[in-house]
Amino acid sequence: MSRWPHSRSSLLALGAVGALTAAFATAQNAERAQPVFVDGQAQVVEAFKGSKNWVQHDLWVETTFDSDGDGEPDRVHVDVSRPAQTESEGLKVAVIYETSPYFSGIGSDDKQYFWNPRQELGAPPPARTPMPPVAAETKRPLMSRSLVSYWVPRGFAVVHSASPGTGLSEGCPTIGGENETLAPKAVIDWLNGRAKGFTAPDGGDEVFAKWCTGKVAMLGTSYNGTLALAAATTGVEGLELVVPDAPNTSYYHYYRANGLIRHPGGYMGEDIDVLYDAINSGDPARREWCNENVRDKLLLSAHDRVSGDYNEFWRRRDYVHWLKGVKCAVFLSHGLSDWNVMPSHSIRIFQALEALGAKPSLYLHQGGHGGLPPLETLNRWFSHHLYGVDNGVGKEPRSWVVREDGSRSAPAAYATYPHPEAKPVTLHLRKGGEACGSLERAAAPGQGSESLVDDASISGAKLAAAERSPNRLLYATTELKAPLHLSGAPRVQIRVSSDRAAANLSVWLVTLPWVESKGGLASVVTRGWADPQNSRSLTESQPLEPGQFYELSFELEPDDQIVPAGARLALMVFSSDRDFTLWPEAGTKLTVDLDKTSLELPIVGGAAALEAALGAGK
Repeated sequence: MSRWPHSRSSLLALGAVGALTAAFATAQNAERAQPVFVDGQAQVVEAFKGSKNWVQHDLWVETTFDSDGDGEPDRVHVDVSRPAQTESEGLKVAVIYETSPYFSGIGSDDKQYFWNPRQELGAPPPARTPMPPVAAETKRPLMSRSLVSYWVPRGFAVVHSASPGTGLSEGCPTIGGENETLAPKAVIDWLNGRAKGFTAPDGGDEVFAKWCTGKVAMLGTSYNGTLALAAATTGVEGLELVVPDAPNTSYYHYYRANGLIRHPGGYMGEDIDVLYDAINSGDPARREWCNENVRDKLLLSAHDRVSGDYNEFWRRRDYVHWLKGVKCAVFLSHGLSDWNVMPSHSIRIFQALEALGAKPSLYLHQGGHGGLPPLETLNRWFSHHLYGVDNGVGKEPRSWVVREDGSRSAPAAYATYPHPEAKPVTLHLRKGGEACGSLERAAAPGQGSESLVDDASISGAKLAAAERSPNRLLYATTELKAPLHLSGAPRVQIRVSSDRAAANLSVWLVTLPWVESKGGLASVVTRGWADPQNSRSLTESQPLEPGQFYELSFELEPDDQIVPAGARLALMVFSSDRDFTLWPEAGTKLTVDLDKTSLELPIVGGAAALEAALGAGK
């Protein structure tokens, strides 16, 4: 159908003034609003400013799956905000797209509905009180206004969709199941004319995206970032770029650690079924079916809060296994002090994509959970990948780290991550850990063993701050005379025994003297956890033989930090970490073989840099 006004259509039909009409049309095209780029970035266009100059509507996109068992393909709810010229002048624009399970509310964060962390290791957990149902919301035409006010005036369309089983989207939440990957793929297929959209969740008129250029970028923080990465693994045509910020890239790594049942920071007692309850905001008429078939028969039967072992259920919810499908550009971002979705989630994806020959990019800052790259940076990336602007994107270093107290708009650039000059340096333990033993470059045989007694009632912060404690072992370097740059994941090699058949094992790397700030634990460099029962296999734990030593080797969370002069680096070994692990009855005794235990630090400049920082020989 012609978009020309009737009088102009009549002129064309007459065919009497062809040359004049062609000239007139050319002039009109020249006056039409178009995206404008200056210094490699999309600029605000006057004709696109203000909601009066936007078209905003919603629809339901038909997917290829039926996750709620009603015999019909699920349809997901989608909203669209785009410049009015996409309707009045035939303008085609690219899309910035965010999908989420959170757009229509979330369940209670009252800990009475979480798992009780007071659980003996290896024993069935106490029953969990069901979370009250999430109130159903009807958000139309817009389920979210995020991104709209910045990007639509700059010549982009903004699209949101509700994840399956949330809001007005059909289906069931599956917390990492295949439908959560295929749903955003369907939306991108609709934007490219390969899937159908309708004005209603059942029946309705068909809706087309003729206004879309076919080029799409996805972004989002936390679960929203997870779904962006999930969509990328499908290799869907038209998805040019994903910017996952603090994404959960493995539900096992989110809720477990080296065989240990562990909880995300700030959400003690959360597990995958709790998250299901929290986002289950979809059609109340289908919730009972979803609860029975997804939460109870799938999640609760497979997540295993007794052993914490890795299994096929967890493997399928680990996106690192599906990265061969990624065809688009990937720009990951993460906070190095994020103890909710920990930085290893993004860094492992970055490194796995590199190993596949891809060229991902990584932006790391020193903050906590969430923190996309600056808008100016995103603008350059969207302008390049969605509109083809040659602004240097793709030709720059692929790793950026915001330095301590530095500006997020001026990060340090590395060719990759970790810093290319980082090298592993091994430190050995010297006895005295109940107060503070030492960490030394040279091994000194004959250190023997030292023991600690578990007590989950004492926080890790209190243990690290104590001058001495029977509940932890602490080993530190001498005072740094110069700053020391760590970049990468420290690794602990530890030989340990327990006087009981099961025990938690927690390790912190800290700086001394201990400083506790309002915003968090300033002296925590990084952390790690492991289950000694999984020393031989992550998939099959074995009860510990009291008094027998077991050898474990595992990484702590990766970091990039410049430790200041005047600090001492210290390794703290303890058992139950009150903020992250289960809380068994106090009294388990762990014994560490100091001669067979070491700490490997990723130091920029290697051993020479450490010796210089410690002032060796001075």
